[in-house]
Amino acid sequence: MRLWSIHPRYLDSKGLAGLWREGLGAVRCLYEPGIGYSNHAQLKRFKADPDRLAQIGSYMHEVADEADRRGYNYDRTLLPVEFYKPEPMSVTVGQIAYEFRFLLEKLKRRDKKLFVKFQHTTTVELHPRFTPIPGFIADWERVKVLQIN
Repeated sequence: MRLWSIHPRYLDSKGLAGLWREGLGAVRCLYEPGIGYSNHAQLKRFKADPDRLAQIGSYMHEVADEADRRGYNYDRTLLPVEFYKPEPMSVTVGQIAYEFRFLLEKLKRRDKKLFVKFQHTTTVELHPRFTPIPGFIADWERVKVLQIN
């Protein structure tokens, strides 16, 4: 499961569809504890937020907004309700950098055109549910060695 902190506009079509599918699983896990991958590392930051249900709902509506911009039709009725937007969650600049490099590695294999478009990006736009703070890669991240050169 990957619930990206970076804006979904950077994702290729497979990445966006995967985010939608995995996000729906996350919604279910947060609504029905004990279902699915309830203890998955990517869910920790949502679980730690007092507004976790509003956060995941708002997060998923933003993913659907990106799908709309691309002309896809993601079924918002799979999301329980239209959520208000709580204060954004924080994400460290180290986590942002790691996720973007991780995505570039995927794009290099799956979508060369997007890889070329984003490979020299210096300022990464975040998913609207996040705001940057100083720090390293998040402690919940399962770090793998990245080689995108």
